[in-house]
Amino acid sequence: MLNKIKGLRSGSKKGNSAPQHIVALDIGTENVKALIGRVKDDIIEIIGVGRAHQELADMQAGAIADIAGVVKNCDTALGIAEKMAGVSVRGTVIGIAGELVKGTTTTVKFTRKNASSPLDMPEVERIIKLVQERAEQKAKQQLAWELGGKDVEIRLVNSALVSITIDGYNVSNPVGFQGKDVLVQLYTAFAPLIHIGALERTAHELDLDLLAVAAEPFAVARSVIGNEQNASMSAILMDVGGGTTDIAVVNEGGVEGTKMFGIGGRAYTRSIERDMDVDFEKAEMFKLGIESHKIPEHRRKHISDALKKTLDVWLSGVELGLGEFTKLDHLPHKILLCGGGSSLEMLMNELDSTDWYKSLPFTRRPEVQHIEPSEVVGIVDKTGAVTDHTFITAMGLLRVGLDTINQQKPGPATGSIKERINRLLSV
Repeated sequence: MLNKIKGLRSGSKKGNSAPQHIVALDIGTENVKALIGRVKDDIIEIIGVGRAHQELADMQAGAIADIAGVVKNCDTALGIAEKMAGVSVRGTVIGIAGELVKGTTTTVKFTRKNASSPLDMPEVERIIKLVQERAEQKAKQQLAWELGGKDVEIRLVNSALVSITIDGYNVSNPVGFQGKDVLVQLYTAFAPLIHIGALERTAHELDLDLLAVAAEPFAVARSVIGNEQNASMSAILMDVGGGTTDIAVVNEGGVEGTKMFGIGGRAYTRSIERDMDVDFEKAEMFKLGIESHKIPEHRRKHISDALKKTLDVWLSGVELGLGEFTKLDHLPHKILLCGGGSSLEMLMNELDSTDWYKSLPFTRRPEVQHIEPSEVVGIVDKTGAVTDHTFITAMGLLRVGLDTINQQKPGPATGSIKERINRLLSV
C-alpha cells in the first residue's frame, strides 16, 4: 500500500521543485481535507479539493492514533484533490491540534546596558531569541504540570511577533531607536515531539515535502488577519472540530494566544450514544437528523437533552479557556466560528442568545457568526467546492504555507524589518 502511494507522487520531485503549488492537509478527527493551492505572487488560488472520512480509531483528541490508517485517508483525499487540480504536489503544510499543543503570547522586558546606543538587527535577534527561550521553558513547565510531573520533549511550531515597545513607546521597526527598556510580545506555539513526529512520518509515507507544521488555531488566525491592511482586527476565533475545540484570541491584529480542549463534534455523538443506548453510527445520524428536522417528535426531546449535557460542558471549556486571557482589559466582542462541530445549530444558538459570557470581561454581548471562505484573506477558490466554514482551517494552512515560502525567499540584508524578523521567526 505505502509503496503504491509513494509511486503516485514520486514523479513530482523534479517537476515541482519550485514552490508553485502547495497542498494543505487538515487531518481532522472526523475528516481529512486536502486543498491544493497555486501560488501567484501574494495570492493562492485553490485548484484542487479532496476529502476522506476517518475511522473512529484513527484519531484521538485531535492527535494521530493510527499512522497507517491516517496515511491511507490522506492519500485518498490527496488523490481526489490532485485529480481535480491536474497536478501532483509535494510541498505540504499540515495542521496540528490537541490539548497538549500550547500557544501563548510571552512578554519579556529587556533592559539595555547602553540606552543611548541605537538598536541594531543583531541586538533585536538576541532579544527575540531570549523571548523564545523563555516561552519554551513556560510551555515545558505547563505540560509537565498537566502530565503529573512528566518531562515532555517539545518543539516550536509557530512564532509571530505581536509588538515591540521601547520605553513605553510602541514601534513597528525598533532598529535605530534609542532607549533603555525593550518590551517584546511574541506569540509561540509548542507541541510534543511525539505528535510532530507522527505528522512527519505521515508526510514521509505520502512522499510529501513538509514545508511547515502549524498549530491549527494559529492557521485560522492567519486566514483572517492577512497583512497590514487588517492589522487592527480583534476577534475570538473558535475552530470546533470532531475531537477538539481550538480557540485563538486576536487583539489589534496580533495573536494574543491559543487554547485547546478535548471536546468536539464526536463528544455530542457519544452523548447520544450513551443516553439512547444506540451505536455510534446511529447516534451520528440522530445528531445530524435533528438539525434537518428529520427525527420523529417523540425522539427529539431525548436527543436534545443528550446534546445539551455536552453543550454545557463545552461552554464551561470555552469559559475556562477565555478566562485565561488575563492580560487583556476586555475580550473582543466578535466571535468567529469554523469547523464541522460548529455546524450544530444548538451550539450557535447557545452562544448567540444565552448569558454564558457574563462572567468574562466582555463589554457587551459578543456577536457570533461563521467565517465564510470568501472572508479568508489572500485565497481565492477556483473550484467552487470550498463552500462553507468547514474548510477554513485548511485554507488557513495554505496561508501559513504562503508565509513560509515568503520567509524562505532569499532577500537582501537591507530588506524590511518585518521581512527580516519573519525570517528569524520561521521554524
